[in-house]
Amino acid sequence: MKAEAWIFVITGVFFTLVSPAYWVITNDWTGTSALVMTTFLAWMIALYLGFHASRMDPRPEDRKDGDIVEGAGELGFFPPYSWWPLWCALCLSLIVYAIALGAWWLVIIGFGLGAIALCGWVFEYYRGEHAH
Repeated sequence: MKAEAWIFVITGVFFTLVSPAYWVITNDWTGTSALVMTTFLAWMIALYLGFHASRMDPRPEDRKDGDIVEGAGELGFFPPYSWWPLWCALCLSLIVYAIALGAWWLVIIGFGLGAIALCGWVFEYYRGEHAH
């Protein structure tokens, strides 16, 4: 993780230099505040990755003598296709549309359907074809 930490350190240094320069050149509050928040985010991620990189054993890609074979094996669980994100997005769009119309009864229906869709998305790998 040291390589990733260095990438975010370089990004943090860049945004630390660019943020005050942007303020001096444009005198724009909106862009300056976005750049300052981006700076803090880059430094936060760099600090997190650097903290954990110093406390864990180096990965094969972090060592000079690391070999490709050492990184082989199980990388994790990658889910197959799922229809539940579509239903969650449709429920959210129904809620936003209902708020724009002022139809609060439709907002309640959207939240109810959204709760069902979210539960289906969360628990889809506990039953059916892809259960484990």
